[in-house]
Amino acid sequence: MAAKTRVKLTPFELEIMSVLWELGKGSVREILELLPETRRPAYTTVQTIVYRLEEKGALRRTRKIGNAHIFEPVVSRNEVHHRLIDDLLSLFGGSPRPLMAHLIETGKLTLEDLRSLEGSFSEPPNVKLQHPKPSRGLDGLDEQRRKSKKPGS
Repeated sequence: MAAKTRVKLTPFELEIMSVLWELGKGSVREILELLPETRRPAYTTVQTIVYRLEEKGALRRTRKIGNAHIFEPVVSRNEVHHRLIDDLLSLFGGSPRPLMAHLIETGKLTLEDLRSLEGSFSEPPNVKLQHPKPSRGLDGLDEQRRKSKKPGS
């Protein structure tokens, strides 16, 4: 994985890649068997998607055992996630603020999450991150959210 490949994946391609990332290497049959049974597609459908992923450069054939080709991921889960996040941010003009505001408003991102994330980043010694001052602060946001929740909800 010397050169970073910016592969754009459909939701179903992402699901197949997720299986392959877990397996490390696998045949179309092995990938198929690890897809959810309730909505498992036909073998030929998975085969077609695997071949498309190969054309996109997301995976490659490593060897052949009998009639079965063994595939392995070329792009990492992390690279694909970065691409998805970059694409999402581009929808907001590159600014993460609308996304962060939505996550906070819906309770999917909490003050504890932010504090945990902040502690996990290491800053280079001579670089100071600029933290914009929120209008009411995150503590005020948590406090406001608690007050607005009705008992029993």
